[in-house]
Amino acid sequence: MQNTRIVKRPEYAVESVDNALRILLLLQEREWLRIAEAARELGVAPSTAHRLMSTLVFRGFALQDDQRRYTAGPSLAAGPAQRHVRGLVAAARPHLEALAVQSRETVNLVERVGASVRFLFSAEGPQLLRVGDRTGTVLPALTSSGGLAALAALPDAVVEQLYTGRGAQLGGHALAPAELAGLRRELAETRARGYSRNLGRTEPEIAAVGVALALPDRPGTLAVTLSAPISRAAALERPETVAPLRTACAALQRDLAV
Repeated sequence: MQNTRIVKRPEYAVESVDNALRILLLLQEREWLRIAEAARELGVAPSTAHRLMSTLVFRGFALQDDQRRYTAGPSLAAGPAQRHVRGLVAAARPHLEALAVQSRETVNLVERVGASVRFLFSAEGPQLLRVGDRTGTVLPALTSSGGLAALAALPDAVVEQLYTGRGAQLGGHALAPAELAGLRRELAETRARGYSRNLGRTEPEIAAVGVALALPDRPGTLAVTLSAPISRAAALERPETVAPLRTACAALQRDLAV
């Protein structure tokens, strides 16, 4: 008969570390977690829970969405949030791989969570000089083509709240009035153009274009992007490149709606 060893809480346990680990467990168990819920589970003040969560966000273990809820970040590899990601990737993979062959460039599925975007899947293009797999990368939404495409699918009022509200102040991504005005202009241009554009903004050597997925239940959340070396930036915006990108997005939207 196998003996069961009971592990007791050590007398020397560091309370802040213990609380941070307990939050990680909660993030793995649930799809979303609010600060009030975390504080209640830990038996601490909301301000304490927020400081712990902010540290986890900084280290990539959590991400905050538009409703100030938190989900597991790319540094966590299990739980409902990751099962959600695996489902999206399974649906998107055939479309992205086909588009990578057709466009000969790297194709990415990105998800916007609050003011950040994370790369869920990359299908590399066949060219020798190409952008590599970026799966797991997290970037500010307003500096990436996928993030800009997703933001452009939202009403201006929602974008303004995202970058000026209390969550923006606490999260460190608040924009000054002039910066917000510039973002509004860029999003208006993106809507008129029909796709977003990133020319060396994230990295000087990389260009990208993006199209948001029009999902009624998740507006401004998912986007598909094409990325290439900056030397091929002009080719990304040609009609024969953008049209297949839009077609792939429409096909993926239909699959996700089923």
